Amino acid sequence: MSEQSLPEEAPAEYADALPEYAERVLEVAETIPPGRVLTYGDVAEWLGEGGPRQVGRVMAHYGGAVPWWRVVRADGVLLPGHELRALGHYREEGTPLKEAGRATEGHLPRLDMRRARWDGGGHAQGHT
Repeated sequence: MSEQSLPEEAPAEYADALPEYAERVLEVAETIPPGRVLTYGDVAEWLGEGGPRQVGRVMAHYGGAVPWWRVVRADGVLLPGHELRALGHYREEGTPLKEAGRATEGHLPRLDMRRARWDGGGHAQGHT
């Protein structure tokens, strides 16, 4: 079941409650250190549940309250529509980038996934 809904008779204080899976995804996003990234698939693997699309959906709907720019596409392309905001964060945090060539559309860099990808730093073991 990919989406959870509250019963109509749910008390008002629970109306803004996040689905448990979304909470878990956002917790992982908050653990990623500045200057490092995880892919959508990495987050799903960390949780042992869902997949890249489910993580992407959570980040699209609820990610604004966490460092969303640290959960990225596996190819290192900056999030469409948010490239400049993300790029500002990456430069501020020292996230490794690959500068774009002149032929690259928009001349925007990509993330250097080999250097920027975080290995979990010991946190991944048993983290749920």
